[in-house]
Amino acid sequence: MPDHSLQNTIIEAARAGAAVLRERFARLAELEVTEKGPSDFVSAADLASEAAIKAAITAAFPGARFQAEETAEARATSGERFVIDPLDGTTNFLHGIPHFAVSIAFWDDDGARAGVVLDPCRDELFAATRGGGAELVTASGRRKLTGSTRRSLDDSVVHTGVPHRGRSDHARYLRQLEGVMQRVVGIRRLGAAALDLAYVAAGRGEAFFEKGLQPWDMAAGLLLVREAGGVVTDFSGGDDMMRNQEVVAGMPEVHAALRSAMLGA
Repeated sequence: MPDHSLQNTIIEAARAGAAVLRERFARLAELEVTEKGPSDFVSAADLASEAAIKAAITAAFPGARFQAEETAEARATSGERFVIDPLDGTTNFLHGIPHFAVSIAFWDDDGARAGVVLDPCRDELFAATRGGGAELVTASGRRKLTGSTRRSLDDSVVHTGVPHRGRSDHARYLRQLEGVMQRVVGIRRLGAAALDLAYVAAGRGEAFFEKGLQPWDMAAGLLLVREAGGVVTDFSGGDDMMRNQEVVAGMPEVHAALRSAMLGA
């Protein structure tokens, strides 16, 4: 399938999911919510968004395969597939915090080929294709994403995800965080990994690290950072982010310094 058709379909699917989220966000008090695990929630909004996304994709590509958060019974983990997070930042969403996203990527045997992260509240669309660069599309226009111009960790804002109830390695995270805190000008925990990665691609912070992520949390964001000129690895510096459920992302010099600060803690 041509990249432009693929990307257009993903964008339209993301907009369909975002429309569902905006409508449900306006009526939070009526939302049905269940807990999948400790501090791991799913709402009717997640499910409705995912259904809208899948409908848009299958209308364009019948027989499409999915790796999606809320439908484990049909979850593809290899080969060509659409990797979907219909609501990244569920906890923010459920607490009325307007910072969450729809994330969709198309993966093949070489990794992410196309991806988008869409912020429904700000109507900001972050999009990338492999080898085609990354861009931010808003109502006022579009601009190419090239990451931050800051090249020192000492001048950087670093995004992170803090492990909560039900997550392991709290002590290890605190050691890593201590090493990073001693170097940077600011640390941000915004609560939506897909947007954290998109913000690094857009230069809204220089780097990001988190453990405990699922493929759909980072599939599109990894491509955004790379196409903006950044580096993405697992904590050890390898390329096994999906299996290890961890990521360090940033501009090359900052990425290296961040990993060093984490390891030295």
